Amino acid sequence: MTAPTTGYALHPYIGGRTAVLRALADWRAGVPGAPRVVVLTGSPGSGRSHLLTGFLMLCDPEFRGRLPLADLDPSTVPPELPAPAVPSAAGLTAAQLGWLIAEHYGVRADRVEEVYAALGALGGSETVVVPDVDRAGPVRTAGEPARVVREVLAPLAATAGVRLLADVPREFAAELAGALPPGAVQVIDLDEPRWADGPGLVRQADALLGPEAAGVPERPFTSDSSTRRALAEAIARRAGTSPLTVQLAVQSILTGPGAETPYDESLLPSSVGEAVDLHARRLGADPQTLRQLLTPLALAEGDGLPIDLWIRLVNSLAGKDMSAALAHSGALAGPFVESLRPDGEGGPRTLLRLLHPALADDIRAGLPNVRAAQTRIAMTLLEAVPEQDWSKADPYVRDHIAGHTLEAGLLPQLLTDPGLFVHADPVRLRAAIEAVPPTELGAPARTYLRTAPLLTRAQAPAALRAALLETAFVEDGLPEYAEAIHGRLGLDLPWQTLWSVPVSGVGAVATGILPRPEGSGVPVAVLTHTADEEHGPAPSAVLVRGLVQADVPDDTDPAAILHPSEEQRAAARMRLSRGADYVRVWDEAGEKVVATLLSDTPFTAADLSPEGILVVATEHGAKALRIRARASEAAS
Repeated sequence: MTAPTTGYALHPYIGGRTAVLRALADWRAGVPGAPRVVVLTGSPGSGRSHLLTGFLMLCDPEFRGRLPLADLDPSTVPPELPAPAVPSAAGLTAAQLGWLIAEHYGVRADRVEEVYAALGALGGSETVVVPDVDRAGPVRTAGEPARVVREVLAPLAATAGVRLLADVPREFAAELAGALPPGAVQVIDLDEPRWADGPGLVRQADALLGPEAAGVPERPFTSDSSTRRALAEAIARRAGTSPLTVQLAVQSILTGPGAETPYDESLLPSSVGEAVDLHARRLGADPQTLRQLLTPLALAEGDGLPIDLWIRLVNSLAGKDMSAALAHSGALAGPFVESLRPDGEGGPRTLLRLLHPALADDIRAGLPNVRAAQTRIAMTLLEAVPEQDWSKADPYVRDHIAGHTLEAGLLPQLLTDPGLFVHADPVRLRAAIEAVPPTELGAPARTYLRTAPLLTRAQAPAALRAALLETAFVEDGLPEYAEAIHGRLGLDLPWQTLWSVPVSGVGAVATGILPRPEGSGVPVAVLTHTADEEHGPAPSAVLVRGLVQADVPDDTDPAAILHPSEEQRAAARMRLSRGADYVRVWDEAGEKVVATLLSDTPFTAADLSPEGILVVATEHGAKALRIRARASEAAS
């Protein structure tokens, strides 16, 4: 790498961007006149993430020791300070990001909205760097970047004790900066001439073409320094301000057919989309064919598509057999695609994804109808569910079909299958459902949305998700969905919900037996409504209800009910323990949890009959659950 004319060495990771590094170093040092908030922005592919990573190397006390600090321009090196908080927004909701910040600083708050005021009350000066706002959210099309800007970055930026550096898409930069007083914020747009780095793009292209780079073939324009430099300068001129366009141009040249002189400048790309089309033509292929190969990846959710599913979607979206193109897809799609193994180095599962989100933006922009394409994807994913059993579905299909149907406008129609509710990742499914207007959701989806905070908070396995949803369906008057969970899914649930009554103010519950003149007595639950503090010490109301069947007369005298003795409770096959928002049922030895019932509102009362029927109450109502003593431990 050629040194700049100043005599200082270049940052070994960034290789340029001196003006930006100076501004960021001033921000980090808090020099007089430096803004408290810096908004880093630019077009997709402008190198925001790369730049921010290089700057954070200088801010990390451990990593900066590995850098040649004495050789760098002193104005680009921030002072040695404690490492800033760096909560990445990638894949997180605004609320999750807020709680992540709270956890880092040990801030206690009941609601995420209170976190930022509590952070300001710490009394010090806290430095927060938030990267990857454009990648926020578990579902790509649910609009989470906007919520992160408005619900996290805006209150952080408004907190006087916080020094904030945020990497945000350009469409939100002005909004975030406009809410702050003059002088408090600086917007660094990497596409503006003041911050652009033309020489850095030349150095980038030269380094990528050089023989030291991995996998570079020996050709005149790679091994001869003057030829390589001339090509690098041409690539950089055409790329404008985009490091991504430089990278794609080089990779296309290196994977194309060999040549003594590569290509004239007019055949070098000036944009990400042009890099795609020119590469196809270099290989003698139709650019549309390459775009058809890349379209499923441009519409994909999460970390990428399994290879076999990618092949199915290529054929489905193209509406024809693409076997010939797929057979030669390595050289054609190679410069734009990367593979990864999320299960580990030796894992069997390989995913494919586009090299950069800007590629996906360009491919999607070229589609005649994104909603129609997502509809085809959704139908193909549904067909890929074996026997329509979601427990057997590929993890991608199970966890991401909601994201595809959301963009297709079909998600409400999908939200009628208890199997999907139980087996889909609750964080992603919840995010997708929350992006649908509430008036378009049916009753089962509303029940799921109400229950989702419990599912995500507990990181519940499938059996516990099923059990909590089963109870919620009974509470919401959807017994057919509760029965479907028991009858169709084949899960070992820890309980069956017998009934639920929406009576508020129940402060005590007790189980007992109502004697009958003939035959055995009727197991019952006694629900005692505590006095309303607002209206004074009025007599408490008592509701008596059958534990199993609601066949108790309305005029039943609570005094006639026989409650279990201490001896009967001691001999019972299960025990009960209770916290503010959970009730646990243990085996008779008290060594194994048989079931754990969670609640999003505090429990006000709980009792367990000797026969193993649990009765609980919250401020919203009461319910009875028959506990299954042999339920698997995983369900708890």
